[in-house]
Amino acid sequence: MVKMSFRYGLSLFFMNVIPGAWRRTAAGAGLLAADGTVAPTIFAEMSAAAARTGAINLGQGFPDEDGPAVVLEAARAAIAAGANQYPPGRGIPDLLAAISEHQRRFYGLEVDPATEMIVTAGATEALTATLLALIDGPDDEVVVFEPYYDSYAAAVALAGARLRTVPLRAPSFQPDLDELAAAVSDRTRIILVNDPHNPTGAVFDAEVLAEVVRLAERHDAIIVTDEVYEHLAFQTPHTPIATRPGAAERTLTISSAGKTFSATGWKIGWVHGPAELVTAVLTVKQYLTYVNGSPFQPAVAVGLRLDDAYFTDAAAALAQKHRILGDGLRAAGFTVHAPQGGYFTVADATALGGADAAAFCRALPERAGVVAIPLTAFVSAAHRDEYSGLVRFAACKRVDVLEDAASRLAALSA
Repeated sequence: MVKMSFRYGLSLFFMNVIPGAWRRTAAGAGLLAADGTVAPTIFAEMSAAAARTGAINLGQGFPDEDGPAVVLEAARAAIAAGANQYPPGRGIPDLLAAISEHQRRFYGLEVDPATEMIVTAGATEALTATLLALIDGPDDEVVVFEPYYDSYAAAVALAGARLRTVPLRAPSFQPDLDELAAAVSDRTRIILVNDPHNPTGAVFDAEVLAEVVRLAERHDAIIVTDEVYEHLAFQTPHTPIATRPGAAERTLTISSAGKTFSATGWKIGWVHGPAELVTAVLTVKQYLTYVNGSPFQPAVAVGLRLDDAYFTDAAAALAQKHRILGDGLRAAGFTVHAPQGGYFTVADATALGGADAAAFCRALPERAGVVAIPLTAFVSAAHRDEYSGLVRFAACKRVDVLEDAASRLAALSA
């Protein structure tokens, strides 16, 4: 015990004296404790709880089924053909061409694959490289919708900027346009739009997108989008903000293959937009991962060229999974906010004693054999009380797993 205490004390000493950007990054992500220690993310904590208890993990957003066989086989074929060394820095030409074709086919966007696009190590790297490239000091602000994907706050803090948030409130999770306008100013460097939205499942309506563009033009801000769930919108087809009048010349569009093709471990993403902005991002990105995923890049090109039926069927299958999960949550006593897109269903656990969603989720593996994530994990400290009873469940699992989870959750209302 003495030895453990000594090591813990020594660890605290070093954590408190080591300077560097890591500290503000951890603080931005809400992981830096008052004593200087860094807490694990809620995702790591809850996944460990699932492993320890045998609970069904509906916390992290990764599928438990493989994507289309033709795409997997294309990766195997690429490995066998020798695509195992560094690909070109911008990405292999065939994938760049396939992304360009995809944007034209689904959205009518014309993107030059040679100058207006780069392949990245997933959307997360694309977002981080973009923020690092385009933020120029502590006076810059990045406006995001809150709740927000947790890497946004960490990357903004790493880049040394200030995060400004616009709340999304249940049940619609659409922003108030006056609050959006109040958040954007001449200090705003970037407006970051995640659509379809994680964690709420919202799909922003045309008025919201138009207001983002208007404010970006008025304040000379850059629009950065996170569109990884673009093919998983359930009610209306996804509309990239870059298709709005006046948007393309100031928008960097980011997406990835992981969610669309159930291949989250491949980490193949991309960013496209005006050549000068893409060059700025490439300048930073090349000193992060340099390149990645050589055999996966041709496989993703195959996926992007699949027939329309694949994309519509994938969205329909996930929507059905959300219905199964939602029915189970309602039967257990949750108030469910049905999503318009993406992997996640948000539910209010207040009626089940979950007014403190973080405590509720920490007890849920033992109580019901299911793991979920409190929505407060996606909210800045000042606003956590506004989301304190809300819990996020991942629907991107096999139907039998979701049915088993629903059966287990039924015990909450017994």
